[in-house]
Amino acid sequence: MELVLNTEEEALLAGILEHRHRELQREISHTHHHEFKATLRRNEKLLESILTRLRPGVLEPVRG
Repeated sequence: MELVLNTEEEALLAGILEHRHRELQREISHTHHHEFKATLRRNEKLLESILTRLRPGVLEPVRG
């Protein structure tokens, strides 16, 4: 699948995905159920992959 976005669309999409990434990180830190946490972590990795391709270098290193 190929998605062609103009600059404004790309900025909007990246902003939405970055917001969701921060939400996912909070959800992961507050979740105690192992299987659900694993699912959230898989989703986080997929989201990070998309963000990296959309805006290289946009993600800050995760401190843990």
